Amino acid sequence: MCESGEIHPRLIVSISCHDLGRHLGCYGGASVNSPNLDALAHDGVRFDRAFCAAPQCSPSRATLATGRYPHSNGVMGLAHGGFGWDLHPEERHVASLLAAHGYRTHLFGLQHVTPDPARLGFHVIHGTGSGTEVSGAVARWCSSNRGPEPTYVEINLFEPHRPYDYGDMRPDDSRGVNIPGYLPEIDESRTEMAALQGAIKATDRNIGRILDALEETGVTDETLILFTADHGIAMPRAKCTLYDPGIEIALIVRWPDGGFGAGTRSELVGNVDVLPTLLESADIAAPNNLQGRSLLPLLQGRSFESRDAVYAEKTFHSYYDPMRAMRTERYKLIWNFESAFAVEVPGDVQRGAVFRSSPVRYSHDRSDAVEFYDLEEDPLERDNLASTGHCAQRLDQMSAQLRRWMSDTKDPLLTGPIPSPRYRRLAAGKMGGPPVPG
Repeated sequence: MCESGEIHPRLIVSISCHDLGRHLGCYGGASVNSPNLDALAHDGVRFDRAFCAAPQCSPSRATLATGRYPHSNGVMGLAHGGFGWDLHPEERHVASLLAAHGYRTHLFGLQHVTPDPARLGFHVIHGTGSGTEVSGAVARWCSSNRGPEPTYVEINLFEPHRPYDYGDMRPDDSRGVNIPGYLPEIDESRTEMAALQGAIKATDRNIGRILDALEETGVTDETLILFTADHGIAMPRAKCTLYDPGIEIALIVRWPDGGFGAGTRSELVGNVDVLPTLLESADIAAPNNLQGRSLLPLLQGRSFESRDAVYAEKTFHSYYDPMRAMRTERYKLIWNFESAFAVEVPGDVQRGAVFRSSPVRYSHDRSDAVEFYDLEEDPLERDNLASTGHCAQRLDQMSAQLRRWMSDTKDPLLTGPIPSPRYRRLAAGKMGGPPVPG
C-alpha cells in the first residue's frame, strides 16, 4: 500500500459530464446502458453518496476546480453570456496549481467557470465540440503524447445536456425505462427519460473511446482517472434544486499504482473534496484556503475521519434564488432566503414534455422559508417537518451548524442580498460591455 508522498500519478485524467447525476448502471440504473463507466466503477472506487456543492453547472464546476464553495470562489451563477460570473482574481484553478508543480496541463472540451479560459492555467486548450469530436481529439493526443513528464488532462463533455439529440443520439428503451419517484408517472416522463438514456448511452460510448485510448498509452497503472458529473439530471425537481436529485453525483476514481482497492464507499463526500484529493495524490501541499478535504487516505485504506454532513448552495441560475442546505446521513435542512416558485425549473427543462404537461405542478408559490426532511422516512423530500415540532432538537442543531458553516466560509448572503454581475455593471454606470464579475 503506497502512502502519500511515495508515488504520484504520471497522468491525472479528470472526466466530467453535464446533467448526469448518478444515472448510470453501476449506481443501480438497471435501464441505463453505460458499460464503459460501469467497468471503470468495477475496477475502481465508486462513491455511493457523493454530492456537488451546487445544483447548476458553473458554480459546481468552479467548486470542483478550486476546492472552495461557490460563494467563496466567486462563481455564484453561470459564467457565460450575459450572466458573467467569474472566479475571484486570486482563485487558483486545479490546472494552475498542478502546472506550478511540473504538470503539463491540457483541456479538452468545455470549461464553464470563467469567460477567460486563458487564466485557468492550461498549457494547451484543445477546443470544444460534440462528445464524438472531443473523444476523437483525446484519442489522437494519446497516440502521439507518451513523454515522461507528469500530465494533467481535463476532459469535460457537454453531453448528456438537453436537448438529447446531438449527433447519433437516439432514445434508448432497450432495457425499459425507469421513472424516478420525483417525476410523475406519465407518458411524457417515460419519453423524456428514454431520451436521456439514449444520450447517456452515446456519452458512455465516447467515454469508452477515451478510456481505450488511455489504455493504449501503456501507463494505465500510473494513471489516476476521476469521473464525475456536475450535478443532478435535467428534470423538474432535480437540476437547480437542493433536493437530493439536484445535488447527487457520480464519483468514480481509479489509480492502480496508488493503492486504490476496487470497491464502493458509502461515506458522505462532496465535489469540494476532489481538488485536495488530486493535490495530495501528486504530493503537492494544498493551499491553506481550501474548504474540502483529501479523500486519499480513504481511497488507500488508511485512517480517515468521515464528515458528518455535506453542504450545498444556490444563489443565481435563471434568476436570483438564494438558498443554502446541509445534508447529514439522515436529515436535510434547506434555507430559502427569498420568495420564488416552489422549485426553479431551468429554461431547457421547461421546454420538455414533463414540465409542459403541468407547469403548475412546479410553478406555484414557495410557502416555506425553512425545509427539513427525514431522508430515511421521506427519501423524496415531500413532507416538510420544519414547522411540525418533529425532530425539533435535531432541527435546532442543524440550523446552528448551517449558520456556522456560512459564517466560517464568509458567505456574503449573511450580510445582505448578493448583486449579480449585471447589477454591478449598471450600478457602476456601465451601460455597455460585459457584466462586472464579483
